[in-house]
Amino acid sequence: MFKKLGPGVLIAAAFIGPGTVTACTLAGVGFGYDLLWAMGLSIVATMVLQEMSARLGLVSGKGLAEVIRAEVRHPAAKVLAITVILSAIVVGNAAYEAGNIGGATLGMQAVFGDGGAGYYHYIIGAVAFLLLYLGNYKMLEKIFITLVVLMSLSFILTAVLTKPNILAILKGLLIPKMPSESILGVMALVGTTIVPYNLFLHASLVNERWNSPKDLKWAQRDTYTAVLLGGVVSLCIIISAAAIEGDSVSNVMDLAMGLEPLYGQSAVLLMGIGLFAAGVTSAITAPMAAAYVAKSCFGWQDDLKSFRFRLVWMVVLFIGVFGLSFDVRPIEVITFAQVANGILLPFIAIFLFWVVNRTEVLGTLVNGFFKNSLGLVIIALAVVLGLKSIIIVVGGW
Repeated sequence: MFKKLGPGVLIAAAFIGPGTVTACTLAGVGFGYDLLWAMGLSIVATMVLQEMSARLGLVSGKGLAEVIRAEVRHPAAKVLAITVILSAIVVGNAAYEAGNIGGATLGMQAVFGDGGAGYYHYIIGAVAFLLLYLGNYKMLEKIFITLVVLMSLSFILTAVLTKPNILAILKGLLIPKMPSESILGVMALVGTTIVPYNLFLHASLVNERWNSPKDLKWAQRDTYTAVLLGGVVSLCIIISAAAIEGDSVSNVMDLAMGLEPLYGQSAVLLMGIGLFAAGVTSAITAPMAAAYVAKSCFGWQDDLKSFRFRLVWMVVLFIGVFGLSFDVRPIEVITFAQVANGILLPFIAIFLFWVVNRTEVLGTLVNGFFKNSLGLVIIALAVVLGLKSIIIVVGGW
């Protein structure tokens, strides 16, 4: 099975980062199993969009930004599209990188203690740097499979430790509820799972793994399997958090400490390992995605070892490491990134939907009726979430 896995594992690793872990933790603590349906909906939507992205990349042989440059003919619209994409992905990933490394640091503290806490982020940054600098795609893929399996086992075992009510879980998954003040929780779950930069990353990575439209069935299976696994991990975090009573939990390590009296030190250890794996994988995929997007936007014919490609991910990684070193919280940059992502997701979803229905691009592999129906529902969801996220951020100003 593992030999057939491909870039889907990197996509799952990318959306299960510290932000996702935190959003799932808060959803479970605040609303129990009531928001499981929102995560289920997010998993389905992510499968649909990521399959479209993978199919586009495999058949066209291009990254998503390259297709946008080719298909958007109006010069002003093309410049605007590329500017928004670069802003949201490259600048946004740089802003969020400190959070990815910080999450992995928390995981190391849970496993190894606070003794070297001041140096953990340097260790994680160095590990991410070496893997990106020395590794090729196949090596990175194997590392990510290992980390994703480790992360999955950690969070699944933590959920099992809490001895959850299976019937209540099924009701939470299948019967949508909107408790009072839960709208932000729903938005956080959907927004942290359907990640704009993953659509760009996936379209570029499928050609590193496969080189013919004949391999589409493997790319689809890889996508569905990996996203489903990532979704199960997210559900397990919500289920684990639902075991905690009270509202004193604000992040995943608070959750681990809350579970310790009931389930022992093993809960802290498992959550720490899971958070470490989630942080490391996101700390690697975010810079790599930024580099792929820059490559596609500027039309570079570079590989992973070229100077320009490396320069982009180095800048993103260094910003994350030094942001933590100086205790800098780039609130303005993160706020800008949130607004840009709010604009980008519906825009990319609409463009992706349009282009996967063009026979000039995909030939006979265009969307069918069922995928188009799902796509329209997801686009509507993306537009609503995008508008709400922009309104909330602007309101915060």
